[in-house]
Amino acid sequence: MRTTLAVLLLATLGGAHAQSLTRHVDPFIGTDGTGHVTPGATVPFGMVFPSPDNADRGWSFSGGYQYRAPRILGFSNTHMSGVGIGDLGDLLLQPAQGQRWTAQTTDFSSAYDKASERARPGHYAVTLKDLGVRVDLTATERVAFQRYTFAKPGRVQVLVDLQHGILFGDGPRVTHSQHAVDAARGEVTGTVHAKNWVERQTSFIVRFNRPIAAQAVVAPREGDKAPRLLLAFELGHGRQLEARVAVSTVDEAGARANLDAIGPLRFDAARQQADATWNRLLSRIQIDADAGTKRLFYSALYRTLLHPSNIADVDGRVRGPQGGVIRAPGGVYYSTLSLWDTFRASHPLYTLIVPERVPGFVSTLVAHQQQMGYLPLWTVMGRETHTMIGNPAMPVIADAIAKGFAVDREAALQAMLVTSTQDRPDAPAWAQRSWQWLDQYGYLPFDLAPGEAVSKTAEYGYGDAALAQVARLTGRSELAERFARRAGSWRNLFDEGTQTLRGKDSQGRWREPFDPVVATSPMNNPGDYTEANAYQYTATPALHDPEGFRERLGGPEGLGRWLDRFFTLPVPNPDKHLGQEALIGQYAHGNEPSHHIAWLYAFSDRPEQGHARVAEVVRRFYSTRPDGIVGNDDAGQMSAWLVFALLGFYPAQPASGHYVLGQPLVRGATLQLADGRRLRLSGRGPVARLNGQPVVPTALSHADLLQGGVLQWGM
Repeated sequence: MRTTLAVLLLATLGGAHAQSLTRHVDPFIGTDGTGHVTPGATVPFGMVFPSPDNADRGWSFSGGYQYRAPRILGFSNTHMSGVGIGDLGDLLLQPAQGQRWTAQTTDFSSAYDKASERARPGHYAVTLKDLGVRVDLTATERVAFQRYTFAKPGRVQVLVDLQHGILFGDGPRVTHSQHAVDAARGEVTGTVHAKNWVERQTSFIVRFNRPIAAQAVVAPREGDKAPRLLLAFELGHGRQLEARVAVSTVDEAGARANLDAIGPLRFDAARQQADATWNRLLSRIQIDADAGTKRLFYSALYRTLLHPSNIADVDGRVRGPQGGVIRAPGGVYYSTLSLWDTFRASHPLYTLIVPERVPGFVSTLVAHQQQMGYLPLWTVMGRETHTMIGNPAMPVIADAIAKGFAVDREAALQAMLVTSTQDRPDAPAWAQRSWQWLDQYGYLPFDLAPGEAVSKTAEYGYGDAALAQVARLTGRSELAERFARRAGSWRNLFDEGTQTLRGKDSQGRWREPFDPVVATSPMNNPGDYTEANAYQYTATPALHDPEGFRERLGGPEGLGRWLDRFFTLPVPNPDKHLGQEALIGQYAHGNEPSHHIAWLYAFSDRPEQGHARVAEVVRRFYSTRPDGIVGNDDAGQMSAWLVFALLGFYPAQPASGHYVLGQPLVRGATLQLADGRRLRLSGRGPVARLNGQPVVPTALSHADLLQGGVLQWGM
């Protein structure tokens, strides 16, 4: 197998076709309803993400934006797209024509002209009706650009709100801050310390292209710990004002260096540069499809590349998970790591289309463990949130190693081993790991490890299997056998009577009463499952042991019967806050535990049923409308699922180095691979051949795909 996959890909395909791909992307898809997509301007994996905020709190506004919200509070410069908990929203700016506001003003929001609102990759624009200004946003990797075009020349104002943020809870989020204004240079610098979903600090510089003519501090509200600055500018005969914003997790010098690194770059050049960057990545997959399907596909592909975000400063410094400044390995350090979601499809997709990023993802995970003591679960600006369960970083690492990426295997194995065996004394109670009970009983008894005991037992399995795989590849056979055995703990919770994973206490007694269709979640109706019910978690072991799962159900025919029942048995009284959203029978596409299940038909005696179910999911739960994603996009996982579904294969066992074959839902596609190779996908039918050789539908090899050529479906 090749061991240097992070070779430079083709920078561009050239020609009008490659230059047109951003035209197929609609950043508004998923912004209405539960998708929580952020429509602002950023570059792939960028540190900054300027975007409008319609509100600063509430589950619906965890990304800051809702398509039908009538007013805009302003434009903050850091965001997470598609998430279920709110944070970031640093440094909100809001411009206005004239001398409109005073230090006693309480409402700086504005209605906006919906018809004027535009978004495409790397650019967002809108006209604020109440304030007489058009706002354009763009970005480089570390610098956000805001350009204001006013209705007429003269004096204008800009609110610079250091208190603002997207809140998880009621706030206030800021604990303390400091700032300085250099009026002659048109600069505001400072640092804001905040405690919200995570505790962090943001150092910043805001540089305007005109000097500040006057300044005032808005009267503070109860609880404010950072100022809201009211700045005035004289435009003379001009009508435009530009602001460039850079941030750093480290210090103000880091923010200034990030800004200075782009030199005299102006707004239009930055926007063109962002568009070109997006086109280069989007062109790594070219599809043959109608205009609507192209819009669906490229918008999804775009969303998969928004996160994770490289938060290292241009000099390679970053503030690590314990709050200390560290040196980012290789100069990159990724955050907005929604790993419980993205290990399933997003990270396997990255190994195909952005292989140059994969070593940096893995080195970030290992560096986090070396600082924190365990691999990350869900990080915001490098800080651990302790959100969700399992060890989802481990299949990401194992997948990269299985696919031959050049990573430090020994350091990775050590990080995985420590994460899977040691306690976490600094973690909150809900984030502790009950390794002693798992080792003693072979499962987590619900009376000793209360809360999500079945889900945790099942999810530790894919982490243990990933560790066993890496141990085997590094010649540690005894370690591999130990964790392969523990990965089978799910078998001890398999109830033959209901054919589901069922809670069991320390005396070996089943949970009573028990209804396998009742969903539980730690924040709503606590019980044995995580945002799911027994049926939805029963297929979790298939993420690492599909053959064992199939045999436990009675072989291919038994698996087929179980899947048929799963997709037809209704969910009574579905609740989206319990993961019961976008339903087909028990299948809940709005939450990740179900995402691989339709693909398991490939292991049964009726694979065509899986093809039909995947097509049904695409048809029912995705569209090109603003409400075109059902359920949070989860930092791109919902979108990555769609990309794979349209192409016709999926990483149903995401750490294995293999994919499961389905049926393409586009006429054809070409993937640009490492070393300039291309892989052409075409046709439909029950048999697939790669370069003329039959493909086992349950084991399409990543290594074979990298050779390029033609993957063709037919009779």
